[in-house]
Amino acid sequence: MNKTELVAAIAEKSGLTKKDSEKALAAFTESVEDALKKGDKVQLVGFGTFEVKNRAARTGINPQTK
Repeated sequence: MNKTELVAAIAEKSGLTKKDSEKALAAFTESVEDALKKGDKVQLVGFGTFEVKNRAARTGINPQTK
């Protein structure tokens, strides 16, 4: 499912227009992004958890030159 299909599904299930559904989705994603930038963890029961994790850098290998 891509963003357009998600907006259409939200509009159909909520009775909102596609334009309003797109605004609601944009507000949701912006809110999650803002919380993650602050270092907060976003937990939506029954949906998922979003959090930022720092990972150590890895050394890449070029398969042609090894």
